[in-house]
Amino acid sequence: MARTPAWCWAALCALLWASALALQGGMLYPRESPSRERKELDGLWSFRADLSSARRRGFVEQWYQRPLRESGPTLDMPVPSSFNDVGQDGQLRNFVGWVWYEREVVLPERWTQDLRTRVVLRIGSAHYYAIVWVNGVHVAEHEGGHLPFEADISKLVQTGPLSSCRVTIAINNTLTPHTLPPGTILYKTDTSKYPKGYFVQDTNFDFFNYAGLHRPVLLYTTPTVYINDITVTTGVDQDTGLVNYQIVIQGSQHFELQVRLLDMEGNVVAQGTGDEGQLQVPNAHLWWPYLMHEDPAYLYSLEVRMKAQTGMGPMTDFYTLPVGIRTVAVTESQFLINGKPFYFHGVNKHEDSDIRGKGFDWALLQKDFNLLRWLGANSFRTSHYPYAEEVMQLCDRYGIVVIDECPGVGIVLAESFGNVSLQHHLQVMEEMVRRDKNHPAVVMWSVANEPSSSLQPAGYYFKTVITHTKALDPSRPVTFVTNSNYAMDLGVPYVDVICVNSYYSWYHDYGHLEVIELQLRTQFENWHRAYQKPIIQSEYGAETIPGLHEDPPLMFSEEYQKNLLARYHAVLDEKRKEYVVGELIWNFADFMTNQCNQVLDSV
Repeated sequence: MARTPAWCWAALCALLWASALALQGGMLYPRESPSRERKELDGLWSFRADLSSARRRGFVEQWYQRPLRESGPTLDMPVPSSFNDVGQDGQLRNFVGWVWYEREVVLPERWTQDLRTRVVLRIGSAHYYAIVWVNGVHVAEHEGGHLPFEADISKLVQTGPLSSCRVTIAINNTLTPHTLPPGTILYKTDTSKYPKGYFVQDTNFDFFNYAGLHRPVLLYTTPTVYINDITVTTGVDQDTGLVNYQIVIQGSQHFELQVRLLDMEGNVVAQGTGDEGQLQVPNAHLWWPYLMHEDPAYLYSLEVRMKAQTGMGPMTDFYTLPVGIRTVAVTESQFLINGKPFYFHGVNKHEDSDIRGKGFDWALLQKDFNLLRWLGANSFRTSHYPYAEEVMQLCDRYGIVVIDECPGVGIVLAESFGNVSLQHHLQVMEEMVRRDKNHPAVVMWSVANEPSSSLQPAGYYFKTVITHTKALDPSRPVTFVTNSNYAMDLGVPYVDVICVNSYYSWYHDYGHLEVIELQLRTQFENWHRAYQKPIIQSEYGAETIPGLHEDPPLMFSEEYQKNLLARYHAVLDEKRKEYVVGELIWNFADFMTNQCNQVLDSV
């Protein structure tokens, strides 16, 4: 394995940190510790859809000012889940507009009485636009359906002898040309066919636009002087692992920090002090992908302990961050992890499941990972949005490599390349990097899937997004997934790895299996000749009806799928020896489409 001297790594990390954009505010996963508690708010919430024609009745009548049941009939809605498939109301399943959630929360007395305690409300995901009130007071707004956001509600719950609080969340799932993903509202004005004011949501992606509180909602506490953020990058020198850390403290400038790195047996292998430094780990266990090493996914624990003197007396905060020591690099023809060539042998996924929609479920998640490892997969792409934080944690734990993709799917209209869309896209990348930057399993950022990257504005747009993402995190390569012609794509010049989707003999020349090898070889050779970059076949496959058999093979038969995949694999195996560094089949499991609401079968 290629090694870099320790002094070079130290200088490189200092250079990367100096050049990286500072992310404002931390988004550490809420973990319990001697100084931190958490209270889950999962379960049944009161729910009501605003069925008024303008979808504004809830705001006009200020439903957030009193218990939601006083505004009219409510439903019991499980959280986390999408609201679409839980009930029997067809109008709710395809509802577009504002829906309202509410939950009464009983608080521990110490949270409301101890002014040295900070109480935070955290929403794991609210799709798409969310407004939050606590006891009728506005505390937060957030745009984007797949990333967490928080609100410090300490002052609202520590103002008197309160033992409970009312959390109200209004969510709007409407997509516009400037949201991510984008969409449009189509108004049907022919009153001979449609009722007055009738409209539908139109999108340029094929999955159903599930909506609701998709991930856990919780309260957690920290001291009022607390560890706000931790950033870790890692390197290797010979057998010594290098863990570079930066720590941000909020609430005071007068504090002490102790940092310890523990191995999986609980032994301290390195320690330091201060808010920035490097820990050196002799004979380090590296974080390796699944099936790439006999001991994959080795995780250390970075323990950070803060002590501060305040006007209310001494305070301590304690946070533990899992750390995997590994390196990532890209050459003209290889993707390297720990200096060794890595081949993405994996899948694309969705978070959809029956009834729950995109709602988080531990049992389903564990089953997915058991299936991934049973298949021999070592990687997946988060098509086409960031998955739950708990998904990333299991990837770290099991050695499943991740291409972390933002919700940039369906960017096909010219107006979706304008400044409004661009600024929101940059914000989404900041939030995604902030959340996932410390996961060793995340080896590459993807900023979009199948955009109209041959349109004139696409060059500047993707140059800006990719440059911004690299500035946020210089330690990882950046890509987007294209299905454009190699000679016309204006965004690919700025990526580190070319990711190409193609469905030869399925969406093109359908039924003609005999042309696959020629077309696939031509695709790879054209892209690599033009850009001299490694290539991933980021989507390929064919739909199949289980149990349908036709010989000679016909489309939708099991034989057709098997024959198509065999032809793809023959070329992939050939080009793997040159510059192809991965293949991700479409798709790992069922997902709900937005056409006729049918379910696609897994490949």
